[in-house]
Amino acid sequence: MAYQLEIVEKPNYVHAVVTGKNTMENVVGYLKDLLKECEARRCFNVLIEERLEGRRLETWDVYQIASDNSALARGFFRNIAYVDVNAGGELMKFAETVANNRGVPMMLFPTVAEAEAWLATKPR
Repeated sequence: MAYQLEIVEKPNYVHAVVTGKNTMENVVGYLKDLLKECEARRCFNVLIEERLEGRRLETWDVYQIASDNSALARGFFRNIAYVDVNAGGELMKFAETVANNRGVPMMLFPTVAEAEAWLATKPR
């Protein structure tokens, strides 16, 4: 495993900070681990703070991750706030669209503070 997943439970959401190398395998791995953590805590709102380093994934990889993992997360999460501190361009906006089109309520935020403010208004 070339990533670290730190989980901090907040009153009405789980804040997940992921660090490590930016690879398709790591993204898929941390998303599956995060789903298990949220299931164990019975928390359906999550803030994903992605701090993966290295070359950005290709569009097709992002599509596959968003599409495949949406099948696992659909109907489980109420709200997903997503902050990719190393993102550039519109690729994560594309991932947001793919996830939402598949029934996963994901919203991108430019900062953790904005994501936290949004999630603070949501019931657990």
